[in-house]
Amino acid sequence: MDTSPALLLLLTLGFCEYGHGAALEIKVRSPKDITRLRVGQKLELECHTDKSHGASWIRQDKHGTLHFIVFISSVSRTTFGENQKTSSSPRFEASKHNTIYRLVVKSFTPQDEGTYFCVMNLNQMLYFSPGQHAFLPVTTTVAPTTCGPTSKRGITEDSKLKTPDPEGRMQEDLNFPCHIFIWVPLAGACLLLLIALVITIVLCQQTRRRRCRCKR
Repeated sequence: MDTSPALLLLLTLGFCEYGHGAALEIKVRSPKDITRLRVGQKLELECHTDKSHGASWIRQDKHGTLHFIVFISSVSRTTFGENQKTSSSPRFEASKHNTIYRLVVKSFTPQDEGTYFCVMNLNQMLYFSPGQHAFLPVTTTVAPTTCGPTSKRGITEDSKLKTPDPEGRMQEDLNFPCHIFIWVPLAGACLLLLIALVITIVLCQQTRRRRCRCKR
């Protein structure tokens, strides 16, 4: 699109006459919800005026640069920007019906994002409509979640607890004979004490019986 210094100067001067002398209003005909504009979707804008003197469509991009799109004359003749003349498949369509000037972006792309204005030249003065924003929705990407250091540490500790320790197993094998030498004598001593206790009880009972017989 044409962004010559002369055009930018004229458009800048034209902003001084915004809202005076001509009633210009932009209405979105398609899509129904412009805040949900999608790539490849058709964007159709209408500039409603109260005069039929011809109007132009321009776009201001994100960086503030103004781009001339098309001029629609009072007899419905269209004059597109320089890069539109050589294009085999024009990206824009423009038409006029009474005092309505229509602009169609056939397939919306990120290159078409910006603020659209309808401009009219009356008595050598430029009059601008309020700007119509046309931007693609901002997409947010969710970062993949990663396990925290605490969970990793817990997993590591659990794996250590579950992993058999060869050195510990060997130490247990070496201690097993020691346990036998300690517990076997203790068990034998306990058994001898139990036998002695049983013998003592039996002898005591026999002695009592003898005493009872002697008294009779």
